Amino acid sequence: MSFTEITVTELAAKLTDLDQRYQFVDVREQRELELVALPKFIHLPLSEHDQWSSEIYTRLDKDLETFVLCHHGIRSAQMCQWLVAQGFTQVSNVIGGIDAYSYQVDASLPKY
Repeated sequence: MSFTEITVTELAAKLTDLDQRYQFVDVREQRELELVALPKFIHLPLSEHDQWSSEIYTRLDKDLETFVLCHHGIRSAQMCQWLVAQGFTQVSNVIGGIDAYSYQVDASLPKY
């Protein structure tokens, strides 16, 4: 099993969909979140994997649809692969990350 990819426009729709239960994961560094962050996202920095990986099943539901975000989509793709390997069944990488989101969805967001 592998993960899928979604566009930032599709992510924006998921963030406003109140009828569905989703989980959103941001794998960027704390300093990146201080520049720009989206609501509803759980922060699990990829660089701190050793600190949170043993708690993954208490922090996230492996059966919920999960969307993973980073700056451009590279680190989030790594996280998606890892989540699938841990038995997560519905994992999607956000193509282009927060950078694409700030250009295509909400131009008022800071860019870095």
